[in-house]
Amino acid sequence: MALLQVNYLSKSLFRLVPLNVVLPSDKMTFDKSGYFLPEDYRFKTLYLMHGLLGNYTGWITNTRIQRWAEEKNLAVVMPSGDNSFYVNGITSNNDYGEFIGRELVEITRRMFPLSDKREDTFIGGLSMGGFGALRNGMKYADTFSHIIALSSAVHLFEPGARQVANENSVFGDLAVAAESDKNPEVVMKELAASGKEKPKIYMACGESDSLLPANRSYHELLVKYGFDVEYHEAPGAHTWDFWDEQIKPFLNWLPLDEAVNGVGDGNVMTTNGN
Repeated sequence: MALLQVNYLSKSLFRLVPLNVVLPSDKMTFDKSGYFLPEDYRFKTLYLMHGLLGNYTGWITNTRIQRWAEEKNLAVVMPSGDNSFYVNGITSNNDYGEFIGRELVEITRRMFPLSDKREDTFIGGLSMGGFGALRNGMKYADTFSHIIALSSAVHLFEPGARQVANENSVFGDLAVAAESDKNPEVVMKELAASGKEKPKIYMACGESDSLLPANRSYHELLVKYGFDVEYHEAPGAHTWDFWDEQIKPFLNWLPLDEAVNGVGDGNVMTTNGN
């Protein structure tokens, strides 16, 4: 397994941007016969986004995504999205929607042995990242086949919704933005009307999460508009404990390889002198 930190100059954001990449590239067999994976193997990939006030380190430092993704030969790309909600901002050099939906996929496919197939490319996130996953997963449905949305901040455009990080600085007038493709509900309806293939969606929210009513409502809308949705409510709140518990369920939901352990410090074995 490789855990890589990348910094590169983004065209959409016009500055150096950081990301963590999990690349399960070094699995070896116990009998020393080499790697499990052929040289031309291309990894299925999950673009995984953090929540408000977080950054690219959140998923690695707070969950077991690295270990469990490695078992299933899944590459995971974790960018920093600042407090952008992963949409194009109202000021220049803040095109986070374009960054997530196109640029990041294109540049990482050039950097690493990632599959370029839609059916092997997934997007996900928590809270603000769940909002971004839904919006960009449907906005760029030609790129992403599956969306994972945990505790999603889909309440943002509800009347009286509380602002946490001056969301007006990202969206401008929220009433205007609510009618635009910055709103996941608008993008959902546009995609449904287009006749294009829809991504499959996994949604989950904690039973003690204040965002639960908004997630229930959004799930109902997705079903109404013909989306294939797996929806879960489970004990928990808006916390890393809840999101960590959801990793295995959503990895099992994704069309991934069977889990196989390689040789590593968490799986040491001695057999017949090998």
